[in-house]
Amino acid sequence: MTTVLVIALILAMAATLFALVRGIIAFLQATKEELNLPEGAPRPSSLKQNRMMMNRILFQAGTVIIIALLLMMKGNG
Repeated sequence: MTTVLVIALILAMAATLFALVRGIIAFLQATKEELNLPEGAPRPSSLKQNRMMMNRILFQAGTVIIIALLLMMKGNG
């Protein structure tokens, strides 16, 4: 069981890193045209940034839960 959780932990950490990098890339790809849109208009890059950062938060939560499970198993073993 521990091996499965360690593999899941590695995958969750990789997914977190991937979402973080994708969000940063989306942030850097904001074009001048998007920056000149009227105030309050949703920008495609902003929507992508928000989606990637929300995914990062979800992956981080999963990672923390897996770590907590591993710690609980170690404490009982």
